[in-house]
Parts: sequence; C-alpha cells; structure tokens
Amino acid sequence: MTIKRISSGGEFEAKVGYCRAVVAGGFVHVAGCCAHADDMPTDTVGQCASALGVIERALREAGSDFSKVVRVVYYMTDIREFESCWPLLRDAFGDHPPAATVIEAKLISSEDRIEIEVTALAG
Repeated sequence: MTIKRISSGGEFEAKVGYCRAVVAGGFVHVAGCCAHADDMPTDTVGQCASALGVIERALREAGSDFSKVVRVVYYMTDIREFESCWPLLRDAFGDHPPAATVIEAKLISSEDRIEIEVTALAG
C-alpha cells in the first residue's frame, strides 16, 4: 500500500510528530485543524472558517475535496458556540454532508475555540 504524507508546515507538526494529512487505503485522513496561527481570529466563526481553509488545502493537495468527506469530528471548547458555525459547515459540505460528531474538549492552545478533523475519499 502506498502512503502519502502531507505537511502544512504548522508549528505543532514538528513539535508533536504528526503531519496534516495522510493518504492511505483509498482515504485521506486529515488531522484536527484549528485556525491558522498567522491570522488567528478570536471568534468561533472566524476560527471555523480558517480551519476549513486549512482542511481544504490539505484535501486539495491529496487530490480530494469537501464533496468526498465521509466523516467529520468537531472539537469545541464551548459546545454552545457550535450553532454559530452551522452556516459555514453547510456551505462547505453542500449536497454531500458527512457523518458527524461534536465533542466539547480542551484544545491544545487556550486561544483555540474549534478544531475540525475529517476523513475523505482519496482521488
């Protein structure tokens, strides 16, 4: 089996020892993504949009896109803020909604409000 590893160059990839995405077994596994640190929005909706942008770039590099996402997990520091993200998520997934889970959790940085992880079909 061929495995392709995709790095975004994020600061935690080297510190923790992971890559942004792995293409293997016909799937693209995208690690949990938070807002891009260079332009970190302070609000949940802005962070959601930024995280979706990081995911979109990883999927594109893997030869996939949001229409091929089959599973998504949302990690929220305050689950009451999740509803404010729904319009962005509907726009991202459109007519191809994936199976989804939302979990309230403490994230790696105290500034992070949302982290999004996806699994998509490759190619």
